[in-house]
Amino acid sequence: MTMSRALDPQPVAAAETTPPVRTLPKGVSPASGIGQPLAPIFTAIAVLVLTVLAISFARSADVVAALWGAGGVAVAVWLRTSRGPLYDLCFGALIACGVAAGNLLAGNSTAMTAMFTVANMMDIYLAVLLARRFAPTLNLASVEGCCRFLISAAVVAPLPAAIFVGVMLRWMNGASFLDTAQTWWFGHALSIAVICSFGLAITRREVVRLRSPARAVEAVVLLTLLTVANVLIFGMQSLPIGFVTLPLLLLIAVRLRLLGVTAALVIISLLAIGGSMMGYGPYARAFQGADRAMMAQLLVLFGYLPVLLVAALLEERDRLADRAKAGQVRAERASEAKSRLLANVAHEIKSPVGGIIGIGDLWRAGQLGPITPTQTEMADMLVKTARQVETLAHDLLDVARAESGAVKVELRPTDVPGVLDDVRRATALRPEAQGVRFEVISEGDGLVALADSQRLTQVVSNLTSNAVKYGGSGGIVILRATRIHDGVRIEVIDRGPGLTAEKQTQLFEPFNRLGLERSTVEGHGIGLALAKRLVELQGGSIGVTSAPGEGATFWVELPTA
Repeated sequence: MTMSRALDPQPVAAAETTPPVRTLPKGVSPASGIGQPLAPIFTAIAVLVLTVLAISFARSADVVAALWGAGGVAVAVWLRTSRGPLYDLCFGALIACGVAAGNLLAGNSTAMTAMFTVANMMDIYLAVLLARRFAPTLNLASVEGCCRFLISAAVVAPLPAAIFVGVMLRWMNGASFLDTAQTWWFGHALSIAVICSFGLAITRREVVRLRSPARAVEAVVLLTLLTVANVLIFGMQSLPIGFVTLPLLLLIAVRLRLLGVTAALVIISLLAIGGSMMGYGPYARAFQGADRAMMAQLLVLFGYLPVLLVAALLEERDRLADRAKAGQVRAERASEAKSRLLANVAHEIKSPVGGIIGIGDLWRAGQLGPITPTQTEMADMLVKTARQVETLAHDLLDVARAESGAVKVELRPTDVPGVLDDVRRATALRPEAQGVRFEVISEGDGLVALADSQRLTQVVSNLTSNAVKYGGSGGIVILRATRIHDGVRIEVIDRGPGLTAEKQTQLFEPFNRLGLERSTVEGHGIGLALAKRLVELQGGSIGVTSAPGEGATFWVELPTA
């Protein structure tokens, strides 16, 4: 204290003490456990109220209730809020107190209360344990997650407690083991499958959907229609219109997804089972006593609960569609960045290459001074290589413009045979075309396509050049034009080595030369990719038909003028 006062020039009115820092046990966050006691307390109160209501109004087999909501509420809240062992211990103790108090308030004896409390806690705890083990993400918005939860928590978990209750009631009251066990299992399985699923379906995403006024009104209208229909079916009117429930439930699955379906199942369960126990609905005349409630339980479990899987499938589809859309946006941004890079690189290449070509021409012509034959040959090689680079730059610019949508095409009636003949004459003059025979075949009249003549010539020239470079060993290249049902088909046919099916799938990928990068055949692997984009801009399609050893036929189909 003396050192502290010496260092601090300000007077100290009173000594301040820092409260000790409390550390929570491992696995428990500050937002859970003892730090937030309201959820367990309110859940225990809800369990108490639901227990009293179920025992007072929903008993069907001896003292077993056919409509049991307490277990579903407890499991849902426990799974949504649990953070550690200490929390689980406190939560379980409060739920047990709620179940026991509800049994006592409903008039059960002490022995019956103890037995039912043990059975309910066995049911609830096993459902939580199995759900954590087999459906740890609690994601009902997928078919696999929904099936895992329903099978583990709703189907398997209530079985031990049902057997225990059947045995105990047989021993204590002489009740039928089968009736009490099956009524317990149906009621508690339905509680977890419907009410607990509804609690787990209330997520931030579902709540955000309902913030839209139109969606909220739609939800109210659909659920009101479902409620009215089931009141008419299982109420005093007992109208034979049960066929409308399933279409309404499917419509709710399509429009409201998981939260809407689970809410609808809660409404149907209350009205169907409650109405049947009161002697109303389609099962009132055909069945007596506990059988009425059991038939209603079977109707919900096996008739309507599978719609929950439909909603889960739709949710999964929506999620995959969102991922695909996000991936498409990222791919489009990457493609735009690549196109900008290609355009910049091409622009940077064109200017110096033009200067190199000019200097090479001057050197080759002797305008820079006397040259030897060797220097002339070197100048020719320089100019040839520079022109190849210049062609590559132009192709890169065309690819970048085509991918960015900057290439404009002027569609007008184009004489296809004339284009083929022009390409034949131009290609025949190339040095690599020596020894290759060209044929132009026009089958039929009216071979006029709606296309951009300049871009179509560019595409056919590229295909013909490839046919000479890669299929010229066959000695012939055929350019053919034919009419198809709604357009004109252009074919460039060679008799070369052909292509495998695997290579055909990679043909139109940019910068893919199919393993010929080290061959003597010149090329950059962007010609076909550019041709495909130019054909698509003209409203046509392009493809290839080939087999190893049988040559290749590249085709272009365009609409007629």
